[in-house]
Parts: sequence; C-alpha cells; structure tokens
Amino acid sequence: MAQIQSKEDAFGTFTEGHIPFAYNGETFQTYYKLYGTLEGRTRDPLVILHGGPGLIHRYLLPYADLYKTHNIPVILYDQIGNGQSTHLKEKPPTFWILDLFMDELDNLLEHFKIRDSFNLLGHSWGGVMGSEYAVTRQPPGLKHIILANSLASIALWIQSTMQLLQAFPPEVLEGIKVGMKDPAVYYEALKIFHAKHGCIVKPTPREVVETFEAVFGPEGDTTVSASPLLSGWSVIDRLHNVKASALVVNGIWDIGQDFVCAPFFYKIPKAKWVRFDDCSHMPHWENRERCMKIVGDFLTADLE
Repeated sequence: MAQIQSKEDAFGTFTEGHIPFAYNGETFQTYYKLYGTLEGRTRDPLVILHGGPGLIHRYLLPYADLYKTHNIPVILYDQIGNGQSTHLKEKPPTFWILDLFMDELDNLLEHFKIRDSFNLLGHSWGGVMGSEYAVTRQPPGLKHIILANSLASIALWIQSTMQLLQAFPPEVLEGIKVGMKDPAVYYEALKIFHAKHGCIVKPTPREVVETFEAVFGPEGDTTVSASPLLSGWSVIDRLHNVKASALVVNGIWDIGQDFVCAPFFYKIPKAKWVRFDDCSHMPHWENRERCMKIVGDFLTADLE
C-alpha cells in the first residue's frame, strides 16, 4: 500500500491511502483516512462504517475529534463501490451482499494489524453492517460497538419513515416512495425530509452535501444505493450473540425513532442507550461536543 505523508485538514492530522482488497478472484481498492497514529497507541482504534448503502465517509469526519479529545485513533473509509474506493458500475445487483462488505472490513482490520483489539462505530446502514458483523463473524478482538442512528430491521426503518412522512406534503411522500427508480425525484424529496429528520444544522454542512452528491450529483454513482442489499434484513433475533459492549445512539427527531433502535438495547447483553433530545439523524454535527464526549467516554470506560 502506498501511503502519503501526514496532512492537515479542519478535523485534524491524518494519513490516507488505498488498501488492496482481493475478492472472488478480483482485486479492488479501499480508500481510507486515519486520524492520529496506530504506533505506540494507548487506546484501541475506532473503525467507522458509513451509511447508505452507497454513501461515503465524509459526513462522519467530526468523529476524528475523538483523537484530540480521547486519544483514540480513528479510521474512516469509503466502502467499495463509492467515493475514492473502486467503483463497479458493471456489477449486477446480486454482487452487492453483506458478506462482501464484511470481507472488506476484515481486510482493513488485517491491513492495519488491529484485529486483536479494535472498536466499531456504524452509522445508519453502517450499523446494519456492524451488527451483522458482530453476530455472524464473532470477532474476538471487537471490544466496543457503537450503533449510531441505526436500525435493527429494515421493516422497522420503513415503518418509521412512513410515519414521519405523514407530516410532509404528498409530493415528498411520493418522491420517497419512488426511491432509486428515479434518483433525481427521490433526491429532491430526500433533501426536504432530511432537513427535519436527517441533519438539522443550517446551512447543511458541506461534508454532508458532498456525501449525498457522491450518489445523486452529476458525477454520482447510484450502483450500490440502488441494489436490493437490505431487502428483508433483520438482526433482531440474533442480537443476543453480540459479545462486545454496545452503545446505542439516536436523536429525538431521528429517522430511526426509538422503536427502530430499541431492539439493540433490549437484546444485546451489554448495552447502553443515549437519546439526544436536540438532534435528528446526525448528532455528530448537531451536538458535536456532547456526542464526542459520550462516545469517547464509552470507549474508554467499560460498562459496569
């Protein structure tokens, strides 16, 4: 892997690069961004799984604060199919399965040699992937998992979305129902919906806009987002198999209402739940300082 020298941005000092990812006889590239250093670390690194499926890491950059506030190295990456990782527009919908993304995560952990002791934070779809990874792969080195603004089943997510949409004009509801069959119409409806339930910061942070433009913009790639990856998915009946300590996070105006993430809290043996009463789907932007304190303190102090 070719790694460039350290750089600086608004979120801290980082290094970046690409990790070769061999899968079913082909080799792809996973783009990563590491804030802090893994050498001589005193805290387990936090690997962050972005939402979507099919989004990119950029809207989660505030979590890089954890290196400054709690000395936790933070690794963000673009899942294959989007962002600065390999795009695969020619692949059929059947290519996009959870095992693909979990294999990519395994490959990243192996590359950084952190498999023996690490933490995960999955936001939205990233929490789907993180919870699935925890119950099916049973990684012994996973110490903590944060399920941020996520879902325990797609049926509950759809139910919550439909409930919240009742307060919007009919054209917004219809646009959301159209979905990826008409990405332009869907995106316009999504922006209206997200202004109340996705990210309530005004103006919308540039990194959040860039994340959605990576799918819906002029140069966007809808391949992963349009796949039936989440069809029928649920982890509820398997959550008792999560061995790591879990932190469940949502917001009072979140797309993932309380009943959507409640199974995480009630069925994971070691779980804590924090709801932000001034946030929607992105407390890492909406109440950044408190979000970092809650997540950082959780990662540096085991549950009783």
